[in-house]
Amino acid sequence: MLKKGAVCAVILSLILTVTACGSTKPVTSSFEAMDTLMSLTVYGDESICDAIENRILTLDETLDATDENSELYRLNTKKSATVSTDTADLLSRSLQLCKELDGSFDITVYPAVLAWGFTTGEYRVPDDSELKTLAENIDYTAVSLDGDTASIPENVMLDLGAVAKGYAADESLNILQDSPAQAAVLNLGGTVCLYGKKPDGTRFKVGIADPENPAGYFGYLSCGEGVVATSGGYERYFEKDGVTYIHILDPAAAKPVNNNIRSVTIVCDDGTKADAMSTALFVMGLDKATGYYQNHDGFDFIILTDDNKLYITEGIYNDFTLADGYDFTIEKVGKSSD
Repeated sequence: MLKKGAVCAVILSLILTVTACGSTKPVTSSFEAMDTLMSLTVYGDESICDAIENRILTLDETLDATDENSELYRLNTKKSATVSTDTADLLSRSLQLCKELDGSFDITVYPAVLAWGFTTGEYRVPDDSELKTLAENIDYTAVSLDGDTASIPENVMLDLGAVAKGYAADESLNILQDSPAQAAVLNLGGTVCLYGKKPDGTRFKVGIADPENPAGYFGYLSCGEGVVATSGGYERYFEKDGVTYIHILDPAAAKPVNNNIRSVTIVCDDGTKADAMSTALFVMGLDKATGYYQNHDGFDFIILTDDNKLYITEGIYNDFTLADGYDFTIEKVGKSSD
């Protein structure tokens, strides 16, 4: 069965510690969007919080594949549609990320997600024949985008849920950059956007969720400005006949990933990219994820495996602190494979 409250627990476990800073008091806001609870902390006036919340709610209405009134639902149903700038922009970026990540991230995995019941809660395990057919129809290269016109084949459906929060973080950052806000912490449900500098001059502190207890933290990451995105099998899953099936699917097999990874955290300046990569590196597994890191720049990761080992890339290795009571083994991942 689905772990009750898992999504909210993930958010709580990614709370950022923003210490009191003299007489400076932040404006805070909480609301539900993109199937999760979001919280904003902005060192600025209330109108900035309102602008960010309204922007995210608009994106949610546009990009929700399960909402009959959304653009994405219309595209999935009609197979061709004129879309807004937001949808076209995110589709374009997502398709590029699918290519860069060599299909480990694929926005056409949605029919498989539906088949497993992760959107409806009506869980089931498809047989091998159905899985084969589903996998054959997962192909991001089948998506056509020409300006504001998007088209997909009859057997293809799109889901941008894996990057929607990251895109919302990027759009929120645009609002913050055009505002007088000094700093902000935007907790968008597993995707956290950090902006500016805290009034007391200290760095932001991000708690990374413990998969065994998502309301707690196995460690903390000291961060400057940027985005921290985490994907984990504990966020949504079900059990059948003693087997646990998580919501993160391998596009090549159309079935849940089972590769010894418990969670992947990405630190990056680009929210959309961070979201996509947290999913893709989870799908890749440790060895391929490490190889990808060693051949690409612009991000760092923290990977937790089933045997309680943490693999932390060299760019953030010294910024991580293991929480009290945890005896995880920590290994540094460098750019060189030597």
